[in-house]
Amino acid sequence: MPEKRGDKPLFKQLFEASTVGIQLVLSTFVGFAIGYFLDKAFKTSPWLTVIFLLLGIVSGFVELLKVARKQNGTRKEDR
Repeated sequence: MPEKRGDKPLFKQLFEASTVGIQLVLSTFVGFAIGYFLDKAFKTSPWLTVIFLLLGIVSGFVELLKVARKQNGTRKEDR
């Protein structure tokens, strides 16, 4: 019987799920770091730090939603 497109090994599913937390934390940290260093360079503290921190948090949640939709889409195909 040929495999369906949504069938993935358990290890691959666990790997994809574990990357969500890493992506969320990493994007938040990167946004904070960019804002912090730009604030130091332009002496605009704390505005750029806050703006880039919020952008990092938003980008992390966007990636979280992409992964969730991808997982949900594969489950619909199994029905």
